[in-house]
Amino acid sequence: QAQVVESGGGSVQPGESLRLSCAVSGFDLGESGIGWFLQAPGEERQGVSCISSGATTFYADSVKGRFTISRNTAKNTVYLQMNNLKPEDTGVYYCARVFGYCPAYVTSGSWGQGTQVTVSS
Repeated sequence: QAQVVESGGGSVQPGESLRLSCAVSGFDLGESGIGWFLQAPGEERQGVSCISSGATTFYADSVKGRFTISRNTAKNTVYLQMNNLKPEDTGVYYCARVFGYCPAYVTSGSWGQGTQVTVSS
């Protein structure tokens, strides 16, 4: 059974960095893309970055140049390095298996518990 577990969130000040991790089980990263999603307070969950099964990466305009998605296939883990964090990056971050064209962010609809990121001075 496919599962993902997010970790690495925290509370930071603007301009600081965090690295999120997404531990995957039940399938290999070479079989499927993984997307990172942000659910900001009071807003719908939106895709911010994804990495395809072939390791092609995609980013939302709001995070380009600040966030970097990567993966370690040996550890079956996907990372999201978030630099120069802004208050608008605040929310719960989820990772999920994505299907089809990676930046379409099509998921199975099953979500993990997510990891909270708070950016505030």
